[in-house]
Amino acid sequence: MTATQTFDHGGGVRSVAVPIPDNPLGHTLVYVVDTDRGPVLVDTGWDDPGSWDTLTEGLVACGTSAAEVHGVVITHHHPDHHGLSERVRDASGAWIAMHAADAAIVRRTRETRPERWFTYMAAKLTAAGAPEDHVAPLRTVRRRTLPGLSPALPDREIVPGELLDLAGRRLRAIWTPGHTPGHVCLHLEEDHPAQLPGHGRLFSGDHLLPEITPHIGLYEDPDDATVTDPLGDYLDSLERVGRLSPAEVFPAHQHAFADAPSRVRQLLAHHEERLAGLLALLVEPHTPWQLAELMEWNRPWEQIPYGSRNIAVSEAEAHLRRLVKQGRAEPVTGSDPVTYVAV
Repeated sequence: MTATQTFDHGGGVRSVAVPIPDNPLGHTLVYVVDTDRGPVLVDTGWDDPGSWDTLTEGLVACGTSAAEVHGVVITHHHPDHHGLSERVRDASGAWIAMHAADAAIVRRTRETRPERWFTYMAAKLTAAGAPEDHVAPLRTVRRRTLPGLSPALPDREIVPGELLDLAGRRLRAIWTPGHTPGHVCLHLEEDHPAQLPGHGRLFSGDHLLPEITPHIGLYEDPDDATVTDPLGDYLDSLERVGRLSPAEVFPAHQHAFADAPSRVRQLLAHHEERLAGLLALLVEPHTPWQLAELMEWNRPWEQIPYGSRNIAVSEAEAHLRRLVKQGRAEPVTGSDPVTYVAV
């Protein structure tokens, strides 16, 4: 990255590194795609005054401005991707596009009272076997306002398999659920400007990152009892992306990279190893919380912050659901909180 935190990838594609405050990821790469009707952004970054300043300064360094943005394409609803969308739209009148599944989460987030979320989270963690000292704070902070409860409602729907309405460009939406239900990658079906071997270039959001394994979480409607399989969705969509064989991948974090099929194989192997490790633990019954405590993370469990423990339990449960769907594990009848055991 240059001092202005921008990079020219060639072929009318640039990126701006927009900081994420107090987060080890550091920044979100916001991509600026030239079109015949003006620049279109892929993601926008975290809603923070400093992040907004960086984005606007970066757009100027790219030869444009926030006021000239024609549209915003969101890979997924997370605040480090969708957070500044409203400010961009206010500054320019730009449209915002998102997959219907993530748009539904945005609507639900805006409409649900904070107390409802805290009640739901407490119930989910209790069912997962979390200890009372972890759940108790959720019962005492229900009147607080959750951050990010009013993300921008999108104007347009991203339809999987279809070309987006970007004048002069061929950008096709690839539905890649797993990290979120409505995550999309965006395949720029144009020759690579440096004539690298492969099929176009891919904006991969958080689906495919060069060195990080994306979190597989549970984004469920508190009023819907459907049991989802987000890890199964992720693995299936990973294979689809691998078959595209893009010449270059533009992820939302870290840096651009080549050889997507190799990275896909690494991630598939990682999750199979993790599933095998969980299966070995399930020779004895465990709750999702107990499994999360025993799984390998980037630091010891005792050092994982409160909020990150909730994410870890969600990841453990996503892997458990995959094992259950495969017939390799099952819940223990009558257990409360529910425990799981290998079949």
